[in-house]
Amino acid sequence: MEKQKVIISEQLEQVLATEIAECKADRIFILTDETTHRLCLPVVQDYECIKGAQEITIPAGDTNKTLESVTHVWSELQRMGATRHSLLINLGGGMVTDLGAFAASTFKRGISIINIPTTLLSMVDASVGGKTGFNFGGLKNEIGVFNNANCVILDTAFLKTMDEENILSGYAEMLKHGLISTEEHWAELMNFDIDKPDLRELGLLVAKSVKVKERIVMEDPTEKGIRKALNLGHTVGHAFESLALQRQPVLHGYAVAWGLVCELYLSVAKTGFPVEKMRQMTRFIFEHYGRMPITCDDYPTLLELMTHDKKNTGRDINFTLLGGIGDIRINQTATKEEIEEALDFYREGC
Repeated sequence: MEKQKVIISEQLEQVLATEIAECKADRIFILTDETTHRLCLPVVQDYECIKGAQEITIPAGDTNKTLESVTHVWSELQRMGATRHSLLINLGGGMVTDLGAFAASTFKRGISIINIPTTLLSMVDASVGGKTGFNFGGLKNEIGVFNNANCVILDTAFLKTMDEENILSGYAEMLKHGLISTEEHWAELMNFDIDKPDLRELGLLVAKSVKVKERIVMEDPTEKGIRKALNLGHTVGHAFESLALQRQPVLHGYAVAWGLVCELYLSVAKTGFPVEKMRQMTRFIFEHYGRMPITCDDYPTLLELMTHDKKNTGRDINFTLLGGIGDIRINQTATKEEIEEALDFYREGC
């Protein structure tokens, strides 16, 4: 894949007009979910560059990141006369950009895509890197393809539309980026006042996070090697998230934060990560994200869910661990007993 075109903008209308012109689209469609239809579409709906664009809306929430929603997008594109030369603008969080980009990548073998992420999580994670897809069979992002959007436009003005929980959800991915980057970057994130965020300062941190992800994705676009660094916290985190889908769904970043606790514990045990930094990170996560209530009876289900992780080879459960901040150790495995010990620490430790 070519390098993802990412624009950090404070002039959204001007940038969007330029990018739409470059697509030379015969028709423009905008995908929203029920939340972004209400909160985010009003920000852009009067722009001259999208005058006449037709909207497609899907239900909000990760439980609707399904084949049924993809089929709805395909059906609406077909009904409203989309061609191979049309453009789909995905205006929303990670669910919208992931699902919309997949639908656009496969409709008539691919139409143009512009992602405008509207949540902190989608700005720093879901909209950058070319991953598209949807949940299937109770598993996160089980079906998907790699395909870069024509452009990703990041405008932190949309952060004003977000509640505290969604800010925290995105911040978990930023913490992960700090852990796989440098001591300075990680410390900056740990010292930022996330309880009363200054949106201008947060925007600067978003730009740093995007740079971390861009650098890794450019080196390994299809996750054959170092891109697995971006999965820190996700092997256990996706298992938490999939279990929550069976009970009470949780935001992706919360599951990643809890996964970071377990995988930093494994990093201490297996690759020499400093104990005090692990405890510092754990205290931060439990203070801001709480804990998903689990018992020992949930361990077999969580372990089974981890066996479906896309990084695995055979039946081995594959982790990205750390030897220190920025010291990335991909393709690490752990025994059932070691994973259960990490889950014990998550339930009881600090």
